[in-house]
Amino acid sequence: MPRMRTVDAIALILEKEGSTEAFGLPGAAINPLYSALRAHGGIRHTLARHVEGASHMADGYSRAAAGNIGVCIGTSGPAGTDMITGLYAAQADSIPMLCITGQAPTNKLHTEDFQAVDIAAIAAPLSKLAVTVLEPGQVPGTFQKAFGLMRNGRPGPTLIDLPINVQLAEIEFDIDLYEPLPVAKPAATRAQAEKVLDLLLSGKKPILIAGGGVINADAAAEFVELAELLNVPVVPTLMGWGVLPDDHRLMAGMVGLQTQHRYGNANFLASDTVVGIGNRFANRHTGGLDTYRAGRKFAHIDIDPTQIGRIFNADVSVVSDAKAALQALLEVAKERQGAGSLPDYTEWVDEVRARRGQLQRKTNFSNVPIKPQRVYQEMNASFDEDRDTVYVTTIGLSQIAGAQMLHVFGPRQWINAGQAGPLGWTAPAALGVARALPGKTVVALSGDYDFQFMIEELAVGAQHQLPYVHVVVNNSYLGLIRQSQRPFEMDYQVSLAFENINSPETEGYGVDHVKVAEGLGCKAIRVQDPDKIGDALATAKALAKEHLVPVVVEVILERVTNIAMGTELDNVNEFEDLAEVAGDAPTAIVPLNAPATV
Repeated sequence: MPRMRTVDAIALILEKEGSTEAFGLPGAAINPLYSALRAHGGIRHTLARHVEGASHMADGYSRAAAGNIGVCIGTSGPAGTDMITGLYAAQADSIPMLCITGQAPTNKLHTEDFQAVDIAAIAAPLSKLAVTVLEPGQVPGTFQKAFGLMRNGRPGPTLIDLPINVQLAEIEFDIDLYEPLPVAKPAATRAQAEKVLDLLLSGKKPILIAGGGVINADAAAEFVELAELLNVPVVPTLMGWGVLPDDHRLMAGMVGLQTQHRYGNANFLASDTVVGIGNRFANRHTGGLDTYRAGRKFAHIDIDPTQIGRIFNADVSVVSDAKAALQALLEVAKERQGAGSLPDYTEWVDEVRARRGQLQRKTNFSNVPIKPQRVYQEMNASFDEDRDTVYVTTIGLSQIAGAQMLHVFGPRQWINAGQAGPLGWTAPAALGVARALPGKTVVALSGDYDFQFMIEELAVGAQHQLPYVHVVVNNSYLGLIRQSQRPFEMDYQVSLAFENINSPETEGYGVDHVKVAEGLGCKAIRVQDPDKIGDALATAKALAKEHLVPVVVEVILERVTNIAMGTELDNVNEFEDLAEVAGDAPTAIVPLNAPATV
């Protein structure tokens, strides 16, 4: 059997497992692995400027590249701790990502050696596997186990820590004898599928919920086929947005607080039976459970047994991979269709569509400074024609408003750190998405604070020719934090505004994002006139294509935070002026605890 260094075996294993995209930074304790990557050449490496940024790049890559797992690499000590936020974001949204760290020699681990931190213990709560490999002979099996865990059951990240002496040791290894572990996922039985359909079709106004598990399982086609076969309206969760195109006749709208549609809440409040597939019933989707559950029967299908009953006990619960469950449901539904026993929900679908037509936002504002709604109107006008546009964003008022008003037409076209929501995630994640989807229109959306958190990663896009458009809505406020301070009757330490002595053109908005972006090798445009947003977006698309770099479009917004802030009990958490319809008069916000009104 051939003998080789463990790091050479790792390079071969990564290629055979299909993980040929790595993001990271070299360093003394991980340089042996980098020497193997250089020698074998089968893995493309993108040099980040910060290891946390590298972890978000690998995360974004995994989310966009169906079936491929992004790899994040760093040296010992702080490189590993820098990955923790990335691990959290991936774990919270069920995203596979492999993190590899260097480590001090095994005989120094107990001596508080330089940068010899116990990263496996730190990462364990946020990983499906976190391990320091102490024996060279265990390296191949550890990687095999890590890939198997990432692919089986609910996906998630792993971390493998490699002491430098383990990396340099020689082992007997034959890549021809190495095979990825088989993927085993729970599958719904026919009896379970019949029970779920019985519950769904017992109602007069049923709804299907599409969760992120449907996208993770690459089951959007099966989900749409089932919805169309049954003629049942669909509510996507934030992580399931894109399973059904936004302009599909069965789209009922997103539900909950913050990232929701007014017509979505109204439609949900009118429903009587609900089947959730691949969703977690997270609090941003459900709002107050008493209101959410009142008068409705529920079925819940999820791949993770620990999610069943975690929030509430459904009337019917099934542990199953989303694709397997949908295939079983389709089989039973087609048989019932052939027997002529499917109910006719045409009247219910028409009711849902009518609400959507009546409860739209007003967006066509001409105010200067610019109101945020106008930005999303112009983004739709610019990017809807390319139905393959991929949006990338994390947390904040920009994400909330974007989810309420942007349009998404396919799975993996809304890339969002939904559960963890770390500031700074957007730019590096967008670079990972651009790496995964060359030729696609990738559009990042940030507030000014999210953009500033890891702004240095723009240089990665310039160096490695990773073009995308980054829309920055700048009000120089920590808007979401500012609104959460209202119950305390304060407005404290949430302003980012100052007079920039080097950039008077920023007019008191502080950081000159245009100069910073240009200094990092990118292109940038500042917009202060709402009628020029569309032209700026068109120019940005052209510049990104021509120069193969990120292009920043900074839009200067009004410096207010118009939000009606409520508690978890009353679930009101939207822009007040987002409640305006196509006319000029505001209409009532429709939170989940309010009566259903049209």
